[in-house]
Amino acid sequence: MSDSIQPLNVPLCDLNAQYRQIQTDVEAAVTRVLRSGQVILGPEVTALEREVADYCGSAHGIGCASGTDALLLAMHGLEIGPGDEVILPPFTFFATVGSILRTGATPVFADIDPVTYNIDPEQIARKVTKRTRAIMPVHLYGQCADMEPIWRIAEENNLVIIEDAAQAIGAEYQGKKTGTLGGISCFSFYPSKNLGAYGDAGLITTNDDEWAARMKSLRVHGMEPKYYHKHLGWNARIDAVQAAILRVKLPHLERWTMARQDAASRYDSLIASSRLDRLMSMPVVSRSCRHAFNQYVVRVSSSNRDALMHHLKQNGVASEIYYPVPLHLQECLRHLGYRQGDFPISEEACESVLALPMFPEITAAQQERVVDVCASYRMKQARVAA
Repeated sequence: MSDSIQPLNVPLCDLNAQYRQIQTDVEAAVTRVLRSGQVILGPEVTALEREVADYCGSAHGIGCASGTDALLLAMHGLEIGPGDEVILPPFTFFATVGSILRTGATPVFADIDPVTYNIDPEQIARKVTKRTRAIMPVHLYGQCADMEPIWRIAEENNLVIIEDAAQAIGAEYQGKKTGTLGGISCFSFYPSKNLGAYGDAGLITTNDDEWAARMKSLRVHGMEPKYYHKHLGWNARIDAVQAAILRVKLPHLERWTMARQDAASRYDSLIASSRLDRLMSMPVVSRSCRHAFNQYVVRVSSSNRDALMHHLKQNGVASEIYYPVPLHLQECLRHLGYRQGDFPISEEACESVLALPMFPEITAAQQERVVDVCASYRMKQARVAA
């Protein structure tokens, strides 16, 4: 690859590229909802719930306002609260821990696997106590956590598994899709997700009839029936417009997932052929998993990561750090009493991960541009060292 880089800006995620492909169908769906006058819940939401549940292989789908509300509904649906503990990784988005704290329960962190960035089952086993009620594995970046040992831990200790599958719709573990790997599974339809709305939206899947009924009630202030409040719920409804848009997108999800996988393979080849292995290490896909590549995340040494990110930005290439600070070191969680060094693998990941542009419509030219800019940084560093 040449040190001379032709100008070509590359976004982290290009929502317009996808919209142009499905514009007519999306606008027709929105118009259909507006003309119906049924803009809160209603038939579009019911249909989306059924279609996503069928896609995952689950009995129930419960649409809600966001991925965060999906996690909250799961927690409240299981009646987890003060005195209970929930085990989760410290290397994830804040909503995972926020949903636990909002119920009054106690989050208990277990460090991650250094290769996949997902929660380490051996660490989970060490954290189970008599107060533990649930395990909340996060399928980070689109790759499932190692579920078989987690299933075993849950069964031995009578625990519920709550899947945080916000980044992993379409991912699989041992041939089973996310949405069926836990007692309750939580999805986000944030616009940049593999299946994204044009605003906030989320959904829960479960095979348990009682849990499903309770969560459906909780999302409408605990009403059951209307104006009779059986539970203390809140407004966590999904809008019919977002449901209709997601119904247009869902049939494309498999094709988009395969496009992400193809893009990841292309990145692998470009990085290898550019001999960037001394600068960055590529993501590793577990043999038991189908990786949905919501993100393509490389690992860069802490001495180079931020400088490389700055170099990419200067050359019109977007990148992002998911996530710069582990949960146990967040300012608002100081009361939990954790310190620097408590979860060294998560802390090291925060200092080295870097997400490169990834979306189904990314072109070979755009990916070549990304890797060219990375290669130019390496050559610049080599010149400085010389």
